Amino acid sequence: MSETHAETAEPVADAVAPIAINDQPGHLIRRAHQIAVSVFHETMGREVTPVQYAVMRTLESNPGVDQVTLAQQAGLDTSTTADIAARLEGKGWITRQVLARGQRELRLTPAGQALLDGMVPAMAQMQDTLLGALAPQEREDFMALLRKFVTVNNERSRAPMRA
Repeated sequence: MSETHAETAEPVADAVAPIAINDQPGHLIRRAHQIAVSVFHETMGREVTPVQYAVMRTLESNPGVDQVTLAQQAGLDTSTTADIAARLEGKGWITRQVLARGQRELRLTPAGQALLDGMVPAMAQMQDTLLGALAPQEREDFMALLRKFVTVNNERSRAPMRA
């Protein structure tokens, strides 16, 4: 039964029980992100950040893409992507060339490609570390649900991914 405010006679919503912190998806996703970043650095070292890795993998799949499209494909905002691209260029891992229309074309350098190639075994190890406690079917289910979650909530992101 709901109560009413004495002054306005409007019903007061029934009390809602608080949700335990470990039952809140946002909290668990934040914790999962912390764990993933920690394992990334434990496995890969600190030469490359997880976001730099994602940008370089995206460039590997889309050589010559412009910076705005790269941002959309990696799910990053354009200013973050510009900063990351400048850092990667400074390390000699990508090139940026200004196109006639004023956009920047990005490509991995041979050193950038060699770096990514060298990270493949460590990335497999990282995957095993993160998912190793799950049974094979649980791994598949977890990844399928995670992809679905990201896909159905894409437009809620401050930087939605675009194909």
